[in-house]
Amino acid sequence: MTVLTETALTETVLIENVHIAPVAGPEIESGYIRIEGDRIAALGAGPAPGDVAGDIAGDMAGDMVGDAAGYAAGTRIDGTGCLATPGLVNTHHHLYQWATQGFAQEATLFEWLVALYPVWAAMDAEVVSGAATAGLGWLALSGCTTSSDHHYLFPKGRGDLFAAEVEAARRIGIRFHPARGSMDRGESKGGLPPDVVVEELDDILAATAEAVDAYHDPSFSSMLRVAVAPCSPFSCSGELMTESAALARAKGVRLHTHVAETLDEDEHCLEQFGMRPVDYMEKLGWLGPDVWFAHAVHLDDADIGKLAATGTGSAHCPSSNGRLGAGIARVSEMLRRGANVGLGVDGSASSELTPLAGEMRQALLFQRARYGPQALTARQALELATLGGARNLGRQSELGTLEPGKLADIALWRVDGPFTAAVADPVCALVFGPQPPLARVLVGGRTVVADGELRSVAQDEAGRAGAEAHRRLMGLVRSRAD
Repeated sequence: MTVLTETALTETVLIENVHIAPVAGPEIESGYIRIEGDRIAALGAGPAPGDVAGDIAGDMAGDMVGDAAGYAAGTRIDGTGCLATPGLVNTHHHLYQWATQGFAQEATLFEWLVALYPVWAAMDAEVVSGAATAGLGWLALSGCTTSSDHHYLFPKGRGDLFAAEVEAARRIGIRFHPARGSMDRGESKGGLPPDVVVEELDDILAATAEAVDAYHDPSFSSMLRVAVAPCSPFSCSGELMTESAALARAKGVRLHTHVAETLDEDEHCLEQFGMRPVDYMEKLGWLGPDVWFAHAVHLDDADIGKLAATGTGSAHCPSSNGRLGAGIARVSEMLRRGANVGLGVDGSASSELTPLAGEMRQALLFQRARYGPQALTARQALELATLGGARNLGRQSELGTLEPGKLADIALWRVDGPFTAAVADPVCALVFGPQPPLARVLVGGRTVVADGELRSVAQDEAGRAGAEAHRRLMGLVRSRAD
């Protein structure tokens, strides 16, 4: 297997003979995409113009060309039998949870959290590094080219957990939007988490500002942007929420938190604050085009109207919501009323081994189960996973569609296999069934996955890192108990 170095960039790539689903604009049954540097230079129907095709020498079979330092200028990829889509965008995750999959299998959200908080309290930077490496590698293998991560537990004296996941993302090679999370409302203050896993307000604000200053890159081609993300209404004080919003807006970064995931949360907010979650967020200044919520399952009509009117986005996580019995979000109604919705796999401890591509199918099936067969189409599900996610992260100008001038983040799905070839519509084959094989995943024109295998790092190494993170964390938990 060839492993590409991070600094290698393809100068020119031509993808030919491919079915293109650009998300914006009409589909192209057989066409080409030309990439220059890290951006899409052109795309269209039929063969590439002669001057373009003639300038590019490469491998018509689509194999890796050049040496381990990357492609030579002028790579040709034969996309026959493939569907080209924008790279998928994951807008909610907890990567550290890769190390705690399979726990509390019949629990509600609150029961699950209470069971796992003491386990997570033992994690260190080494655990986070391994879990993030495996989790991000798994995402890349499901067509994901950009992922957020909501990391909100920072046990004292356990190393630099935020830096550990940033480095893991750099090695895997996908765009990364880590959200510096936090909790300051433990059990002694009426919150859900034990006091041992919460931080003090001043410490949180200082650490969050440091993370933004150290890592946030606002450039068009950015591989790394930081958001501000206090965890939830049941684990954060009102002061932390308002101060975090002020900090994020002063620094020009986005805001993220959990909202309206379960009926338990509704009851908690009514009991503690005298209002439901979205009303509470509105009171705290947490509605706006720079905000996206995780889950947003239990919304009433007024809530949906507020999200649509303010441009507040949400990350739909159907597998996690089903696993925890949280409910089915009103995605079809949210879309109909103009609210933005993206997709998220959520943390692996509540969504074991969930591929982002699979969440398109889950979203479609959940909506149809609730509202009927016209509730969500295959192409709407694809848009949730691409442009909807890009909008949540504030990157709709750079990502989410295949258009000239946008970043060359592209997934090539092989839909000509012995079974998938029987499906008349390539987008239906992608969304309605199990994930088709990936011929290629490009991030900024650079290969991260080829022929269903990671090429940025050794795939077995990434998997072993996740398994070792689990073993290490269990050892740390036992040591704390002794």
